[in-house]
Amino acid sequence: MPQRATKIVATLGPASSDPAKLEAMIRAGVNVVRLNFSHGTAQDHIDRAELVRSTAQRVGKEVGIMADLQGPKIRVGKFAEGKVMLEEGMPFVLDADRTEPGDIEGVGLDYKELPRDVKAGDVLLLNDGLIVMDVTNVIGGAVHTTVRLGGELSNNKGINKQGGGLSAPALTPKDMEDIKTAMSLQADYVAVSFPKGATDMELARQLCNMAAAPYKHKPGLIAKIERAEAIPELANILQVSDGIMVARGDLAVEVGNAAVPGLQKHMIKLARQMDKVVITATQMMESMITNPVPTRAEVSDVANAVLDGTDAVMLSAETAAGKYPLETVQQMAAICEEAEKTEYDPLEDDFIGQTFKRIDHAIAMGALFTAHHLRAKAIVALTESGSTALWMSRHNVRMPIFAVTSRQTSQRRMTLYRNVRPLLMDTSADRDTALAQAEADLKSRGVVESGDVYAITVGEPMGTAGGTNTLKICRAA
Repeated sequence: MPQRATKIVATLGPASSDPAKLEAMIRAGVNVVRLNFSHGTAQDHIDRAELVRSTAQRVGKEVGIMADLQGPKIRVGKFAEGKVMLEEGMPFVLDADRTEPGDIEGVGLDYKELPRDVKAGDVLLLNDGLIVMDVTNVIGGAVHTTVRLGGELSNNKGINKQGGGLSAPALTPKDMEDIKTAMSLQADYVAVSFPKGATDMELARQLCNMAAAPYKHKPGLIAKIERAEAIPELANILQVSDGIMVARGDLAVEVGNAAVPGLQKHMIKLARQMDKVVITATQMMESMITNPVPTRAEVSDVANAVLDGTDAVMLSAETAAGKYPLETVQQMAAICEEAEKTEYDPLEDDFIGQTFKRIDHAIAMGALFTAHHLRAKAIVALTESGSTALWMSRHNVRMPIFAVTSRQTSQRRMTLYRNVRPLLMDTSADRDTALAQAEADLKSRGVVESGDVYAITVGEPMGTAGGTNTLKICRAA
């Protein structure tokens, strides 16, 4: 049976909230569902989370939930006629004090701090960089510009500053309320939009932990890397996060499209080195919003992210609002499986010059190395927190890693880990019983047959987080 290592994150929206459609998407390969808090009410998200949990249970497959915070709204206001057509060389005013609807001469701002953040000579990019304006002067609350690259500008389009430098905080009052909603539905991950540095992520962690305390829950935190300022701070951001998202839309506008592929490779590599998860996102299968098949370029894009070592590839509007949400998931799963067949990353290279300060980390690495050279059919990690499985998943091995845990929160967290299949099992019994149950499960799934070799890592005594201290090589009975 095919064993896809790369996980698929799908955004839920009007196109995918029908129970039958969602069930088909989960069966087709969705591992984590993204709830986009830029749209919908708190109740919408609570209802969708309940739908995901009940559908996943019906399918018999655990699916993680990621709450994606909106972040600061750095946008223009509304126009009297909904939009204007801007031409090269025209003057245009972005006015924080304007209250009436916009016209061909200017428009108000949702982001009132813009006049303080820019000066003459700065370049502003609107509507994902499709419109470019040169700042000529700032008078009071009015930013005077000249249109360098024109086009249609409509209501509430986003504003970026070339090279970064907008002062908007990563967490808005709306985000703080949304964190409470996300914790009430016990989202497994919270994605934080537009963090500039570690401090933004530390604040998000405090807010999440406070909001989650009544539910005895702790979510994983994903930093969305979409600001130019975040790039030099990447290692510090990773240090205090559980993972990052390569958010290529806003990032491309700030640093330039051409810089993004190299940054993507750098971010994925650094995340893996630091034992963090990484999601690659934005326009991966964009044409499938309206077309039943992807372009060749999109196929290559997804495949390259897989070959770079990303944990997950993400779908946004493709599954939230597109015409072909199910087909998009099917196509993405097929591309990932095919790309993984061509991977070649000598495992030995990962161990050169490495030292391990923790016993559980050393056992995890020993299991990888031994299983790889014995050509084992699988690695089984009996884990409470999921750390052992995470460490193993940072390296490429051509065998599945089954993470067996008694904690549902750990099982759901591991839905995002590359090449990890999280299983919920009562491991409170004695070690021999738990190992026998694990082997029976592998046989029932067709992963191992009698005589096949597989590796197991376990902690003794069992049930202690961080206590993995034993590696056992088994031959299936």
